[in-house]
Amino acid sequence: MAIKDIEIVKTEILSNNWYTLKKVTYQYTKPDGTVQQQSREAYDRGNGAVILLYNKEYKTIILTRQFRIPTYINGNEFGMLIEACAGLLDQDSPQDCIRRETEEETGYQIKEAKKIFEAYMSPGSVTEILHFFIAEYTNGMKISDGGGLEEEEENIEILELNIQDALAMIESGEIKDGKTIMLLQYIRLNNIL
Repeated sequence: MAIKDIEIVKTEILSNNWYTLKKVTYQYTKPDGTVQQQSREAYDRGNGAVILLYNKEYKTIILTRQFRIPTYINGNEFGMLIEACAGLLDQDSPQDCIRRETEEETGYQIKEAKKIFEAYMSPGSVTEILHFFIAEYTNGMKISDGGGLEEEEENIEILELNIQDALAMIESGEIKDGKTIMLLQYIRLNNIL
């Protein structure tokens, strides 16, 4: 089913506090020729990048754990979430963003990250495209403690886990973050570790 002749009729800013929440009224022509008008809210927080670091020799991966208020208010008892390192692009390219975020959050300085795909993570309400990367790490790449930037009020714990343990954490519900699950499954399906 293809729709055509999409026209934005009106855009209202509902909130411009942290990021931008818009109410968009649009119309389009359905395959049967009728015109339909709808209004939806869209949250624009920019695009992002995410990476899974892996070590072939030890069969380990690097993840982070931090407090996430949206998960807390939706049933995550302590609000702590285990995730792959990620960040917003700002004005960076996805490659530059993920190298910067990797160093800030994990303390590892990677030289090269391989982009594996990109995806809309919540297309019913969020505009973000997330660029997915993987990169091999070694102990020699560790240049700082990581943990995030103090001026960004980040308090990030770094976790080095065996890949099999990380995959089991999906099954047990300890890992519930969608982007992290996608990256772990990519590593598994492609026999990288």
